[in-house]
Amino acid sequence: MPAERPRRADARRNHDAVLAAARKLFAERGVDVPLDDVARCAGVGNATMYRHFPARQDLIIAVYADEVTELCESGDALLAADSPGDALHEWLGAFVAHVAGKRDLALALPRDGSALFGEWHEKMLATASALLTRAQDAGEVRPDLTVRELMTLANAIALTGSDQSARLLDLLRYGTVGRR
Repeated sequence: MPAERPRRADARRNHDAVLAAARKLFAERGVDVPLDDVARCAGVGNATMYRHFPARQDLIIAVYADEVTELCESGDALLAADSPGDALHEWLGAFVAHVAGKRDLALALPRDGSALFGEWHEKMLATASALLTRAQDAGEVRPDLTVRELMTLANAIALTGSDQSARLLDLLRYGTVGRR
């Protein structure tokens, strides 16, 4: 199979505009927003949008994949932070916000997309693991905490849908709020 040709600059701009518009509208109105509204918000015609994203599922997957990539890249950048414990805590806050805000998006993904979910899960787990290991090596996190335990707790906080997620993250980090 021949290698895919690079996109022209205008095609890349259109692709990025549709993706940005979809991200914005999905966040504001949910994943069932009319695709005509996405095209209009992106400043492109429907045909242009469908050329890049032939089906709603393609657009949903692209938005979700971009957000997972950004979350993991932010974790990679935090590996250089002065305080490994603070870096881990900051990333967990972003992770909790990501999961809490993406419930509808995740539910709209195709059920046969388990390979995608697995890939995204492994990327986030690897990011969390690197941050946790660094914090443990610095003595800022208990050494017996596993990354799976940490992510289970963070997921639980996200899934509560509570406006107390910052307090719950502090409880996770310190055991009691107020101990700093």
